[in-house]
Amino acid sequence: MSVTYDINKQARYSIATFFTGRSVFVTGGVGFLGKVLIEKLLRSCPEIREIYLLIRPKKGNSAEERLKKAIELPLFDKLREQDPSIFAKLIPLNGDCSVERLGLSPEDRQTLVDRVSVIFHAAANVRFHQNLQLDVFSNVRSTRDICELGLEMKNMVALIHVSTAYSQCDKPVVDEVVYPPVADWKNVIEIAENLDQKLIATFSIKCLGNMPNTYTFSKRLAEQVIIDYSKRLPCVIVRPSIVVSSFDDPISGWIDNFNGPMGLMVGGGKGILRVVLMDPVVASDYIPVDVTIKATLIATWKRGLVTVEKDPEVHVYNCTSHNICSVAGRELIAIGLRSNEKLPVDGVLWYPRTTMTSSRFVYYILTLLLQLLPSLVIDSILKMTGQKPILVGIHKQIYAASLQLEHFTTNQWYFRNEKVIDLLTNQVPPNEKNDFGFDFQVLDLTKFFSTCLLGAKRYLLHDDLSRIEDNKRRLERLLWLDRIVNAIMIAMAARFLWNIGFVSGVLGLIGA
Repeated sequence: MSVTYDINKQARYSIATFFTGRSVFVTGGVGFLGKVLIEKLLRSCPEIREIYLLIRPKKGNSAEERLKKAIELPLFDKLREQDPSIFAKLIPLNGDCSVERLGLSPEDRQTLVDRVSVIFHAAANVRFHQNLQLDVFSNVRSTRDICELGLEMKNMVALIHVSTAYSQCDKPVVDEVVYPPVADWKNVIEIAENLDQKLIATFSIKCLGNMPNTYTFSKRLAEQVIIDYSKRLPCVIVRPSIVVSSFDDPISGWIDNFNGPMGLMVGGGKGILRVVLMDPVVASDYIPVDVTIKATLIATWKRGLVTVEKDPEVHVYNCTSHNICSVAGRELIAIGLRSNEKLPVDGVLWYPRTTMTSSRFVYYILTLLLQLLPSLVIDSILKMTGQKPILVGIHKQIYAASLQLEHFTTNQWYFRNEKVIDLLTNQVPPNEKNDFGFDFQVLDLTKFFSTCLLGAKRYLLHDDLSRIEDNKRRLERLLWLDRIVNAIMIAMAARFLWNIGFVSGVLGLIGA
């Protein structure tokens, strides 16, 4: 039995009331953003009817098993303490966004059509591996299929598409507006479906234009899909920048991946990451994951209050922090190193010291000298002691990832976000400001990123926090060892230059 909503009465004054009795469909629900979204919906909108989650079976785990593992995480501890029965509202559906029509069974599809009134499309292939076919299937065709599903739904009031601020990275300034297409998304889907891999690879080189990779290209095309369907569907495009650990909701420092600054801070803290391909003065834009979700839910509520007949425009929000949480590369590294001195990570291999360069050639040379050669030595020692050598493989991955991210670590953008600031500060109902509001002025960057590092220790590395003093003593010993080794290396270099006559030659030139 379908439910009829009067969106002009109580729901107009309450986000939680807006979701009361509603059934919601979420793609990407067990991803980083998705987990925080469903936790927030269940905790702050407890009268929600149910949340359907499209989950792809993976590594032998069914959709049900993947959901069960997700809700066992510390992110859901507060919710588990308040009302453990509420997890029954999470309903996993087998599916796959890279498959046509989302891989849904006819029965599951009909259930969604009959019951769902809000869609959150957060699933995407975010790897920068330059696989145009996979990116088109996962990011573009899936968005088309989501829109087609939305058109069938009887109670549809809001379709939220999670894009990325970097979908428009060919522009130095990105506003909260829709932009003209770079290609016809229908033609690109047809090409991806019908050409073989070699031809698609050739085509991708020609079609990217000013876009740095197939990921950003496909996300931009996906926005165009939403724009084209927005005359018939109530659509929202949310463009987050670099999503990082939670600020404080439901817990501080929650993170479940090493992407972005966490990889830098953890790799640097362990002494593994000695050189970074990054412009020291370029500031990257970071946004806490819980702030992203709050803005997304407010935007959903605002869109859902007005029918598409009265407002056929797509609503666009750059979910970015602008200058408030933009950090230059050298500042981020400095914050990470200072934080690591106070809270050293377990298993530090060498005293943390990170060099930054925006030159690919210099990065290549320094990678050989500071990362690859020491890794070869350490891996040889590990092999001789019967342990598995791992560092060379890690540094190969780091090097490849750094080249893929070079465009983003050596360039800077200005993301206008006045509409998101307005959402978080002025549009939240007064009685729900604690649940959904956020003031960027409370962000202390040093304190926040220190909390991020602590969160990484807890939730990613699972470090023993009782060993902090032991780790500090180990770090102090490694500092002295680092100084001794550096002194030996300098002495050896000086001796080599003396032996080849370099020093005497220079002195001769000075004397002349």
